[in-house]
Amino acid sequence: MTLVSTLLPLVCYLLYPVVIARIERLRPSLSLLMNVQRRRWVANAVHRDTPLDAILSGNLMSSVSFFASTTVLLILALFAVFGQLSSVVDATAALQTHISTFDVEIHLIAVLAMFVLAFLSFTLSLRQFNHFCIMLGAVSHETEPSEEEITTVAALNSLGARSFNNGLRAYYFSIGSLAWFISSTGAIAATLLIIGFLVYREFFSLPRTLVSTLSQR
Repeated sequence: MTLVSTLLPLVCYLLYPVVIARIERLRPSLSLLMNVQRRRWVANAVHRDTPLDAILSGNLMSSVSFFASTTVLLILALFAVFGQLSSVVDATAALQTHISTFDVEIHLIAVLAMFVLAFLSFTLSLRQFNHFCIMLGAVSHETEPSEEEITTVAALNSLGARSFNNGLRAYYFSIGSLAWFISSTGAIAATLLIIGFLVYREFFSLPRTLVSTLSQR
């Protein structure tokens, strides 16, 4: 049970996008519906001669950069925890008497792996949004851009958003990892609740309903 509760958040973090991609074939998620709006953004942006799109792109990249920097600090903090492992074990043992030093080490490694993957996702997102800005700036305003060009630029924006969401989910699933220090059962319950929350947000939330209504017009 201890090992299962340790690995469950990491496994769910890795499998979540795979499972969601299959569900999206039956019911579009909020992220998928937003991709339609991203294409509308690009289609309108190529006809504007204002700094609006540069400001919007900068805001997106600032958000990703903030989380990338924060994730680095969390990774460094986790490395620091390994230097105080005995204190962590003693504190955890006060709540779970069966926890050993090995259990805590495995748990910290699993959390560390999840945040390292999140950092890689954030940096990839920054790169993809950077490519999006370059491609958007490269579109000529003197001639009508082709549908293929608009689709390609919008796809880069969508890829950046998907990578950002992949990194952001590590923060959600880390709640299950945090609950592990209280109890193994609590870690499993928290992870399942997080999955339910993410599924609700993507498929049944009010923002999803509003965007879906707009996309159908």
